[in-house]
Order: sequence, then structure tokens, then C-alpha cells
Amino acid sequence: MSASDDPRRVHFQSPEYLVDRLDAIAELFDKDRTDLLVEAIREYIEDTADSETFQELVATKYYDDQLEFETVKQLVGAETAQRLRLLKADLEDEPLDIAAPDDVDVYDGDATTVEPAADDER
Repeated sequence: MSASDDPRRVHFQSPEYLVDRLDAIAELFDKDRTDLLVEAIREYIEDTADSETFQELVATKYYDDQLEFETVKQLVGAETAQRLRLLKADLEDEPLDIAAPDDVDVYDGDATTVEPAADDER
């Protein structure tokens, strides 16, 4: 077991009816309440992390410097975090110093119009 897999005691309050239902389900499946809670939390986190809305929120907060890269990595995974890091770097780059195009007639007045044949019209 790695250090990140070491169990950590968490204390929280829940409505009694939820605990009663959880205990009934745990008994039905012959499981421990903690195992069911950990499984439910894991599934919730995976579903949330996969949602487009969540990923957009993470990206927005990262681009606005409200989230550090390591936090982003924990929230959306290393691959997506790296993609967001590259996109952020692109967004932070200075725009290219290219002059606006002149109003030039690229066809130099020699534009040709093509008339479709009668059987090409639909």
C-alpha cells in the first residue's frame, strides 16, 4: 500500500435516516459500512471528474490562477492537467506581431465567374 493509499480517519455528520439505510445495505451485502462509503465516494469522484461541466470549471479556475497545477492534476488526472497546462501557456503567450492585411485585390481584377451547367443545378 502506498502512502496515498493509507487509510485516514474522517469524521462527519449525516442525517440518521441515511446512516440507517447505509447500515441496512451493508448488512444486505454483508459488507462494512466504511467499505460502502469509500466505494460511494470513489464512484462520485470518478463521475464528477468525467463530467464536462466539472472539467470546464477546473480549466477556468486554473486559467484564472485560482488553482495550482498539482490540484488540477488531482482533480482531472495527469494527462488532462498537462493538456490544460499547455493550453494555458499558449493563452499567456504574447500575440504575434503581424500587421493587418492591406485592402489588396488579390485577383488583380482578373476574377473569373463559372456558370454551372444545367444538369449541375439542384
